[in-house]
Amino acid sequence: MKFQPDKSDTLTITGYGPGWLAVDKQSYTHSLVVSSSGSLQPWECTRFEDLGPAHFAQLAEADVETIIFGSGNRLRFPTPAWLAPLIAKRIGFETMDTPAACRTYNVLAGEGRKVLLAALVEAPAL
Repeated sequence: MKFQPDKSDTLTITGYGPGWLAVDKQSYTHSLVVSSSGSLQPWECTRFEDLGPAHFAQLAEADVETIIFGSGNRLRFPTPAWLAPLIAKRIGFETMDTPAACRTYNVLAGEGRKVLLAALVEAPAL
């Protein structure tokens, strides 16, 4: 029997650590929005405290089933009212720390799901 490695045509998170994230082996030191459909764009926030309703309204524009929100170095939840645009469009939303969000995104994208990762990349704690 011959095994073939799984090959995905979608963007994949290939590494992460304090203050950085790699997508298809390209390293980034800022927050990102990564879609299984192949789009990659910066997410204009550097700290959890910088987030507001406009950040989540931006995510609601994506044509996806589920959004995985990586809340940074630790698990934190957005204000429920900020999720109203996602709820209105019936988009699933999960919150976890950024390393867990990266792993979850890879699993769902690898299954062919329409998923988006909104990853907060924070500077490492000193």
